[in-house]
Amino acid sequence: MFRLLLIAAVASATISVPAAEKAAKPANPRVRITTSLGAIELELDAGRAPETVKNFLNYARAGYYNGTIFHRVIPGFMIQGGGFTPGLKQKPARAPIKNEADNGLQNRAGAIAMARTPDPHSATAQFFINTVDNPLLDHRDKSFMGWGYCVFGRVVRGMEVVKKIEAVPTTTIGPLENVPAKDVVIRKVEQIRLAK
Repeated sequence: MFRLLLIAAVASATISVPAAEKAAKPANPRVRITTSLGAIELELDAGRAPETVKNFLNYARAGYYNGTIFHRVIPGFMIQGGGFTPGLKQKPARAPIKNEADNGLQNRAGAIAMARTPDPHSATAQFFINTVDNPLLDHRDKSFMGWGYCVFGRVVRGMEVVKKIEAVPTTTIGPLENVPAKDVVIRKVEQIRLAK
């Protein structure tokens, strides 16, 4: 009888350890982007895109995004911002980061990803939010053309604001196409705490 109780106690302890480890895992960071058209709340995936999330949060904490605009809006595709101020003045950014697009996250509607040049490892501060599923932007392989665009989080509240931004009239200004005719300003990007 004692042996059965001991086995049951050991089995119970073994089962509860993973649950305790799971409970101890920190929650993913949440960020609010307050725009001139409303607020968007994001959950960032620090486990699967650690360097990208760290980079984004560093820019946010420094106030870098405050006063920038969504400068590229393409209906049925995405909204892009975080690199220009009104008047299309480009902000200087820090050094590029490694592309973490091979993390398994996909460019689905509501996913936030890093914008970049054709160089896969050129992302700095600019980001975009997918307004539809964009599988062509996903990582396929580590070739120059197959790297994809690193997803590092998703919209958890305010997708209606994303859709409102997606619907604004756009124009061409100099070499830039799909520029909102009226500035959509990012007033503030801040990390927020979840209510307990």
